[in-house]
Amino acid sequence: MGQVELLSLNVGLPKQVQFRQKDVSTGIFKTATDEPLLLSFLNFEGDGQGDLVHHGGRDKAVCVYPFEHYPFWEKELKRPLEYGALGENLTTKGLLETEVCIGDVFELGQAIVQISQPRQPCYKLTIRYGVPEMLLKVQETGFTGFYFRVLAEGLVSRNDKLALLHRHPRKVTISYANRIMHHEKENIEGMERILRVEELSSNWKQTFQKRLKGIGTDSSERLTGNR
Repeated sequence: MGQVELLSLNVGLPKQVQFRQKDVSTGIFKTATDEPLLLSFLNFEGDGQGDLVHHGGRDKAVCVYPFEHYPFWEKELKRPLEYGALGENLTTKGLLETEVCIGDVFELGQAIVQISQPRQPCYKLTIRYGVPEMLLKVQETGFTGFYFRVLAEGLVSRNDKLALLHRHPRKVTISYANRIMHHEKENIEGMERILRVEELSSNWKQTFQKRLKGIGTDSSERLTGNR
């Protein structure tokens, strides 16, 4: 991992938008700020999520997205993109999914943060850009970004440094976790390897544990001829 740059700090409170004739609350619309903000265990000051069942919480306090993927999306969406375009809190350079690992710890301004899971793309990106296949493209490319949990609260500004403090010894990259989650759904060895990372978010732990139970059931049924 080379030098890490924090290009933009982006926040936004949820707002109501129309989607398929329904009112939907979403925090996907973020704007860049130069103001120092308090990062608490749940989120940045002035930031929020519209769907607290699937977004936010201690494991998903900060959404991070690599600027390196912006040219791809600008080509796909046929438009220039401003920082925060993918709904991320931090737009970074030098923190790619292929390099960072679940459990890695960083200093972010006065705060200390830790990678907890890949970002799981949701339909709010479709709401923002009107491209139904965007979620599938996020999964196919692996350009998901990821989440930080907050280990120590503190003030953060755009001019602060983002520095690696601790590299997790199991070295399970975000890209690897994405591959097992989205493309190799019956890879038992892969799921077990990821579950050995104690710092993995509770949501992803539950998903993999449920899959392993289901695969085990399917295997036993095949063996006993009960299918």
